[in-house]
Amino acid sequence: MGTFKGTFKGTHSIMSLKIISLGGSIIIPKTGFDVSFLKKFKSLIETRVKKGERFVFVVGGGATCRNYQAAAKKVAGLKNVELDWLGVYTTWFNAEFVRLLFGKYAHREVIKNPSIRPINKLNSQPIIIAGGWKPGWSTDYDAVKLAEIYGAKEVINLSNIDFVYEKDPAKFKNTKKFEKLTWPEMRKIVGDKWIPGKNVPFDPQATKLAQKLGLRVKFIKGTNLKELKKELEGQNGKGTEIR
Repeated sequence: MGTFKGTFKGTHSIMSLKIISLGGSIIIPKTGFDVSFLKKFKSLIETRVKKGERFVFVVGGGATCRNYQAAAKKVAGLKNVELDWLGVYTTWFNAEFVRLLFGKYAHREVIKNPSIRPINKLNSQPIIIAGGWKPGWSTDYDAVKLAEIYGAKEVINLSNIDFVYEKDPAKFKNTKKFEKLTWPEMRKIVGDKWIPGKNVPFDPQATKLAQKLGLRVKFIKGTNLKELKKELEGQNGKGTEIR
């Protein structure tokens, strides 16, 4: 497959494209669906679309994925590759849910393999929804890979944390937060090895590729739509910036 870089056909340039890694925990939190938030999120994105922006959302598995993996591991002792595939399947279902939320604005199929499937669909539909790809990494890596394919220079990562922290803030209340990090610093936090269901701010494989590509990645709490709106408008929303 040839990669798509430069400008889109028509009036939409690469500058209008936003690659977003959308954590499953934002779409389906442990507490259940937040319909009010989903409506507001949908409204925000559709407003940006009407202003000419284009989006690629790569949807993760979140807690739903980790619950499946934990149960399967205890009951059947699945290998890592099997656990990873279980996670991939979870992302596909989550991604289909998001695709249906955006209706006419979204390309009719969830992208499951950007390496062999033509993905320059943004000429006809302003939103592409992608899920996981294959074992060995999370959807964070897929988002970075799509940024490479489209020639985008940055990725927005939406998760359930407001900043990247030195340690898990849910377990360590006084842990240090970071507003800016370099990629070498980020690699020290997330490590170099991917384990299925690993709960880190960014997938180690995605971190390596993002560093190689020189990407800017901005971490924003996904439910904080005020800060997300700022970021989409180029005003530097509150969160952690890595470059």
